[in-house]
Amino acid sequence: MKRLFAPLLLLALGILPAAAQQPLRVTPETHGQVTLSYSPIVKKAQPSVVNVYASRTEKRQRNALFDDPIFRQFFGDQQRPGGPTAQSLGSGVIVDASGLVITNHHVIEGMTDVKVALPDKREYEAEIVLRDPRTDLAVLKIKNGGAAFPVMELGDSDALEVGDLVLALGNPFGVGQTVTQGIVSALARTQVGISDYGFFIQTDAAINPGNSGGALIDMNARLVGINSAIFSKSGGSIGIGFAIPVNMVKIVVAAAKGGVRQVRRPWLGATLQAVSKEIAESLGMDRPAGALVADLYPRSPAVDAGLQRGDVITAVDGLAVDDPESFGYRVGVRALGGTVPLSVLRKGKTVTLQVKLAPAPEVPPRETVTITGRSPFGGATVVNISPATAEEFSVEGVKEGVIVTEVEEGSSAAAVGIQKGDVVVAVNDTKIARTADLRTAAATSSRQYYWKLTIGRGGQVFTTVVGG
Repeated sequence: MKRLFAPLLLLALGILPAAAQQPLRVTPETHGQVTLSYSPIVKKAQPSVVNVYASRTEKRQRNALFDDPIFRQFFGDQQRPGGPTAQSLGSGVIVDASGLVITNHHVIEGMTDVKVALPDKREYEAEIVLRDPRTDLAVLKIKNGGAAFPVMELGDSDALEVGDLVLALGNPFGVGQTVTQGIVSALARTQVGISDYGFFIQTDAAINPGNSGGALIDMNARLVGINSAIFSKSGGSIGIGFAIPVNMVKIVVAAAKGGVRQVRRPWLGATLQAVSKEIAESLGMDRPAGALVADLYPRSPAVDAGLQRGDVITAVDGLAVDDPESFGYRVGVRALGGTVPLSVLRKGKTVTLQVKLAPAPEVPPRETVTITGRSPFGGATVVNISPATAEEFSVEGVKEGVIVTEVEEGSSAAAVGIQKGDVVVAVNDTKIARTADLRTAAATSSRQYYWKLTIGRGGQVFTTVVGG
């Protein structure tokens, strides 16, 4: 009886512990008390998210019979001018009141005609002012006649944390402007295979085809990323989407505002590789992390700063480096000029080195050459390899030869499988050091029954034989 009586007495006196009391429930009295909505955030950001429509008319030769008036009299002018049209659909974000729009490079890649549609149904022609395939970003300029456009505020992607709420805005499947909600699932995702700077924000906000180039925003309606890709076997969203961090976007936008056609970034002048478990153990590291310096270019910022083979770069200006991809991003978002501190693990001790933020040199000069004639390289345009051109065309593992920058459609080079970005190392066992060497080899060996080609591609060098 005493055990039952004591709680009853305490309850009557109103002095039971708070955890034992039932919470007071009241009826909501205002609209705000019953509504939890992202609409204020969307209303602020949505006006600056646009739809991007890109197209290209394929070139097609006109049949000479259609120029004959007698033929047209019987069969009519059935052949339309031009050819079939390639089209692409995506999204974009206005980042400057003058009409600069950031989008994905793959949305406008190979396209010549671009239109931009605003949420208020206005449509404008746009020109492509900057292409940056290395980051999968491009900048468009709306042909607006001086009109001012709504601009989205740029945030700081380095301030994001896993679990932060985000919204994705874009035009999935071409159905119109759409908003989806999710969280930041992961940061610094590498090995995604979208661009050279593999350092992505992963989110579970639904991203689908057509969202490419659209905005990933935070709860302050600030741009934190450009939606770029999804992981999906079906083509639809399964909750794994990737966005390019806005800090990389800022560098591309700044370049476009400066009037340049190509983004130039700081160059270290070193070959880096990931730290494996075995390497970490041999260096006395508690876990495999950082970027190992495997090789150095002479007279490079790395050499000038005092970097040595075997050093492990662990941080850039205090920001952690887990692998070569994250180092590339940390340095790639820096403007040219000045220096940046690197934290380096050397013989068990951490040292700090100041590295100059300088662009890759173009030495030797490009000396651009377009190969003509019936050789396997007919229709290919090549340049001399240098740190600058190797970086521009994402060349790895090859330091000698000439880089293929263009391959004409339907040419001999295209027929034998020569690709943009290939490095021609040797022809018929003769080394190719400069573009003039390839032009000479193509001209003097035009009567070959077969050609022996040594090509660098994707960090590998292979030799193949093709017919003459």
